[in-house]
Amino acid sequence: MRYVTLRVFPDDGAAFHPVGKALAAEPSITREAIHRIEELADGSGVMLGEARGDRERYEEILTESEYVEDFAVTGADGRWYSYMQFQMTDLSREMVGQRRETELMMEMPIRIQEDGSGIVTLVGDDGAFGDALPDLPDSISVEVLEIGERHAGMDDLFACLTARQQEILDAAVRLGYYQNPREATHADVAAEVEVSPSTVGEHLRKIESRVFSQFLGDGR
Repeated sequence: MRYVTLRVFPDDGAAFHPVGKALAAEPSITREAIHRIEELADGSGVMLGEARGDRERYEEILTESEYVEDFAVTGADGRWYSYMQFQMTDLSREMVGQRRETELMMEMPIRIQEDGSGIVTLVGDDGAFGDALPDLPDSISVEVLEIGERHAGMDDLFACLTARQQEILDAAVRLGYYQNPREATHADVAAEVEVSPSTVGEHLRKIESRVFSQFLGDGR
């Protein structure tokens, strides 16, 4: 497998979302990382973030923001993790959507820099890199920091899967696709994740190939 590390930043600086911009404008707060970000079925987003500094001021900003629907903060000694459900903008929705469409896997966390940029590492096989990097919005700039070979270990058995492939695999396991006798079909899985049965079949073949390649240790 190969990897590429990118610095991704909005052309207007500060952050990719109004909540992030408000936090970036507060000198007593330093954003550290995004450990998880997803779009829910109702169109809102959820994020697990890490930050340090003035926790009370951080909570004030989230409480006052019209974009934040709910949040919880845990941590001490000037560093904390926050769970936040928020209203997504067109830009944040498009960026999260790109994770689901690309064949490249995004490693987490995303490290947030002082200038508002994010350091992102994408991993995939040669074929995925040959197609192209994710097609980001025009308002986002990208700088390539590093490219190299990524040799995953056994702890990374499923790390080679994209977000979409992990979603399909999760649905297939839950529905009994891998039970003996099989309890679900491609059509059943397709209905669960809202894609076509042929797409499910294609993804499951790629999943099985990638996971077994990792298991056999050939590094593909």
